Amino acid sequence: MNFVVVGAGAWGTAFALHLARAGHPVALVPRRLEQAEALTTTRENVEYLPGMRLPDSVRVTADLPTALADAKVILLACPAQALRDTCQRLERALPADRSARIVVSLAKGLELGTHLRPSEVIAAVLPTVQVGALTGPTNALGVARGDPSAMVLAARGATGAWEELQAAISGPTLRIYTSDDLAGVEFGGCLKNIYAIAAGCCDGLRLGDNPKAALLTRALAEMVRVGVALGARAETFYGLSGFGDLVATCYGGWSRNREFGQQVGEGRDVATLLAHRKTVVEGYKTTESFAGLCAERGIDAPILREMKAILLGGKKPAAAIAALMTRELKREAAGAKGSV
Repeated sequence: MNFVVVGAGAWGTAFALHLARAGHPVALVPRRLEQAEALTTTRENVEYLPGMRLPDSVRVTADLPTALADAKVILLACPAQALRDTCQRLERALPADRSARIVVSLAKGLELGTHLRPSEVIAAVLPTVQVGALTGPTNALGVARGDPSAMVLAARGATGAWEELQAAISGPTLRIYTSDDLAGVEFGGCLKNIYAIAAGCCDGLRLGDNPKAALLTRALAEMVRVGVALGARAETFYGLSGFGDLVATCYGGWSRNREFGQQVGEGRDVATLLAHRKTVVEGYKTTESFAGLCAERGIDAPILREMKAILLGGKKPAAAIAALMTRELKREAAGAKGSV
């Protein structure tokens, strides 16, 4: 099965490496010509995934039309806010006959302004392709090294094409599950980044294990309630794309969002932190977009609301924790109908 990975950050590079290790023809398409030239020469992504050599079987090119000529599956490994532009580049580069194309998003975030999920952005720009999302509790270096990992491949009305893709991506080091709850899988991937920033704030404030455990428990309850209100299924959030990814991202030392939250909790200025980053903190802009979506739909999400106040309103993390701790007392209910 011929694959094209569009985007040569850590995730795109790691997935290209995994697919090549599984024996698939794969092309890796960086956005910048100079990055493509560097990867071709050194066979190592020094910028985003140092120490992991790309096998010679991975074809690196910045020529998108050439890369797409024989591709059956296109993986989009770009930030959520760059997804529409990437899809527009794809639309111009795809051959006229694109009936067999499968486009899978690796992004985790909602588009600012439209509040669209990644698969919805892809479908809006490329209405003739089959669209899916691949997500779960994994990090790029682990997949690149071949650490045992699991992910979920989601698409509406799963067909034989998705089962074929599941089998193609799966292997001894990466187990792929499928789901037809595309909305739930994507919402989980979006929300967990926001809650990971919150968990990082707890770390930065040095509050200890008790508040972080309580935060994650209530974050899961909020994730379920918000997701179900937006049309997803509750059980999805107890799987790999919800609970699994939440735990991994909130505790993983590799997590960009958790690390960013820790720095915010330590008193660092949000704007300064963002200005000096090479990699994208998806949870930052997703907080703004998700808060707007919840306000639009009348959905109460206290943790999300406090994170917006911290990241976009300048509220001190300690004050946000105090606000959550002094809310009206309630009965615990972790399910979709419960209150957080």
